[in-house]
Amino acid sequence: MADDLDSLLPKTSESTSLSTLKSLKNALEELAGKSDSNIEGLVEALDDLITLMEKTGVKDLRDLIEEFKDLKQEKKRLEELLQEYFKRLEELERKLKAQEEKLRIEARRRKTLEKELEMERDEKAELREELRRKEVMIEKLRNDLQRLKKPPLIVGTVEEVLDDGRVIVKSSTGPKFVSNVSPTVDKDKIEPGANVALNQQSMAVVDVLPSEKDPRVTAMEVEEDPDVTYDDIGGLDKQIQEIREVVEKPLKEPELFEKVGVEPPKGVLLYGPPGTGKTLLARAVAHHADATFIRLAAPELVQKFIGEGARLVRELFELAREKAPSIIFIDEIDAIGARRMRDATSGDREVQRTLTQLLAEMDGFDPLDDIKVIAATNRKDILDPALLRPGRFDRHIKIPLPDEEGRYEIFKIHTRDMNLADDVDLRKLAKMTEGASGADIKAICTEAGMMAIREDRDVVTMRDFVKAVERVLGQREEEGEYKRAYH
Repeated sequence: MADDLDSLLPKTSESTSLSTLKSLKNALEELAGKSDSNIEGLVEALDDLITLMEKTGVKDLRDLIEEFKDLKQEKKRLEELLQEYFKRLEELERKLKAQEEKLRIEARRRKTLEKELEMERDEKAELREELRRKEVMIEKLRNDLQRLKKPPLIVGTVEEVLDDGRVIVKSSTGPKFVSNVSPTVDKDKIEPGANVALNQQSMAVVDVLPSEKDPRVTAMEVEEDPDVTYDDIGGLDKQIQEIREVVEKPLKEPELFEKVGVEPPKGVLLYGPPGTGKTLLARAVAHHADATFIRLAAPELVQKFIGEGARLVRELFELAREKAPSIIFIDEIDAIGARRMRDATSGDREVQRTLTQLLAEMDGFDPLDDIKVIAATNRKDILDPALLRPGRFDRHIKIPLPDEEGRYEIFKIHTRDMNLADDVDLRKLAKMTEGASGADIKAICTEAGMMAIREDRDVVTMRDFVKAVERVLGQREEEGEYKRAYH
């Protein structure tokens, strides 16, 4: 447009100056006022051109056109620069996106590597722990192998400890040796009678062995805390009071006997008909005295070979000392404690050796030791007088058949957990069972419950008890003979 305008302008500068343009504008305005021709548009255009020249300070129209040309070129240059900038900006954006994607991929790869590294660390720790366990196992196997390669040791018994620290040992092969004691052995455990292990070559004491106990002794019925109380025993209040005085009090309050200046009884003999509660009474006193209850039947001490029974008795009392305070209950004491005769057979003499060992053990421990001996028998009349003298079985407690009140108490004890009908009369049952023992009454209660179960009932009636009494007591011999045997 500027080129077209330049071709239309006059060729002289006077005709294109600002003053000339103003004069031309005035002439056109006068002409527009005199003539009807429409030249107002031309006047307005000319006025705008003059205003532009005044604002820009250009004095000649050609100079303005030149500036327009320069501005056009500058605009074109700027547009080219702007396009180049946008191209570079787009390129940078593409590079930035590519870099961001690369960083995201690198971050994911880094996380994967961290997880793999953590897994490798855990696996390494597991392998290290497994290696440690294997090393411990190998070391244990190596030690076991070394022990297996060592020659076996000889078992011996210490007979005497000399002043210089050596010991006189009798080996299991027979001869005696004066042996040195290994520094690894506890000197306090070396005492006469101790079992020791001897080196085959030097015969030195290398270890102290535990005391030998017959398996029959360790397998005896041992109750650390019996669950029987005095409330479980009926009709024996006097006997309970007596046994508490001679067994429970010495175990729980020994200082009381020391203050008074008397020795408590060493042993208690319970005698009476079978089934009257002798064992139950012994277990109850062990429970209340917080003592270990060791129970055995005297026939178990009768052995075939010479000295076996005496050894069992000796080891029995060793076990009682280890578990003290303890109560040894020997049932059927008449099996080994019967009166000794002159014309005894070899078997009788072995029983007498066992009895002699029992008497020696009872004489050997202090009355205030935490060991009490309770024996039970149905035949006190055949016992050897050596057992019954004071200093051994000092107190003899008779456990008779219960009377009517005692039978009633026993019925109450054995039926307290039973579901009884309203017609059950325990007083009447106590009268019906005259001559029955506590074991008989327990059997009657059990049989009555079985009769109710047999008829698919959950309640025990009086009729069940009557039938149970007839069945249990009817199986015994005649009542008169039964009473004569124990009264």
